[in-house]
Amino acid sequence: MSMLNIVNMSTKEEYDCIVIGAGVQGSFTAYQLAKKNKKTLLLEQFILPHTRGSSHGQTRIIRKAYEQDFYTHMMGECYELWAQLERESGVKLYRQTGLLVMGPENSENYQLFKNTLQRNKVPIVVLSHDNFSQHIPHVNLAEGDGALVDMTAGVLYADRALKTVQAQFEKLGGVIRDKEKVTDIKPGPVVMVSTSAGVYRAKSVVITAGPWANRLLAHTGLQLPLEVVKINVCYWKEKVPESYNVKRRFPCFLLTEGEESNEHIYGLPSNEYPGLVKICYHMGSETDPDQRDKQTDRSDIDILQRYVARCLPALDPEPAVVESCMYTLTPDRHFVLDCHPTHSNIVIGAGFSGHGFKFGPIIGKLLCELTLGEVPSYDLSPFRIKRFQANTKSAL
Repeated sequence: MSMLNIVNMSTKEEYDCIVIGAGVQGSFTAYQLAKKNKKTLLLEQFILPHTRGSSHGQTRIIRKAYEQDFYTHMMGECYELWAQLERESGVKLYRQTGLLVMGPENSENYQLFKNTLQRNKVPIVVLSHDNFSQHIPHVNLAEGDGALVDMTAGVLYADRALKTVQAQFEKLGGVIRDKEKVTDIKPGPVVMVSTSAGVYRAKSVVITAGPWANRLLAHTGLQLPLEVVKINVCYWKEKVPESYNVKRRFPCFLLTEGEESNEHIYGLPSNEYPGLVKICYHMGSETDPDQRDKQTDRSDIDILQRYVARCLPALDPEPAVVESCMYTLTPDRHFVLDCHPTHSNIVIGAGFSGHGFKFGPIIGKLLCELTLGEVPSYDLSPFRIKRFQANTKSAL
């Protein structure tokens, strides 16, 4: 080791706050902290940008359509915060397309979506079997299925959003250090964070490490009931060009359940890859985040192939491109947004369960509030660690 490195290892840089993990949640948290004039360091184990976690890829769905009121409430402000970032940066991050929600008319899941949207006065259009194909060409609506469109929904340009919020964070004086893997966290009134390149000290630390959350939490004596799964992100070729194109006003869609599956199937119009429609199964197979591609299970692709052949006749029922993503699932599929149970100056954002990207701006705001000891803007009881009790282990 050179003398310079030894000096670097021994100098402990001081920050108000260190955020570990520069995916969408960590980046928005760091940005919110910098907005509050906190000296903030954002650490990332890989070189940015990268495709190893859960925040990569060009698009995500943004929607108010949810089974639970608390998500629909949070999305109200979240749309405003996305628009604010667009104005601040001059970058377009969102395209309104609408979201077509389909599912067995009398099923609990479909009714929950419909009731939540109506109760919260979200603009929707309910379609009937008679007028469905007139509004939504090249889609077969199953017998007994209901259909509605959440008019406020659309597509977020994910890669672009991540790059934009990180650039705004740096503009506010924030520091990003990528290719710095955290090797240790020593809790205390001042938290010591060791990385592959040095040691840092901070009054508070936020852990937003996606699939790696429990590896970092082990240093703090906590393990959460998180399951990491690999998702096959599939792109399907249009047989007839532009059948499902965003320019032809084809919407995003979500099937609550169907003949092939009990989990959601969701899709986005052809946009990022011309002539290819992104359609995914909202579940995957357990994987080690450091060896993601050893997981080669294709049962989700089999389900999707049967669905595409049955319901989307203008697509080739064999995926043309398959990419990978990871979900970090909690048992109830709700997020973890909370302070560490024994170290209140360590804040945790985890378990986004494959539906967290759209909430990035509001999660950043909430994690910032928790870090600064402010009263959170929303009721966080659905997201507290104590709901797991029996499943939360001490790692010590």
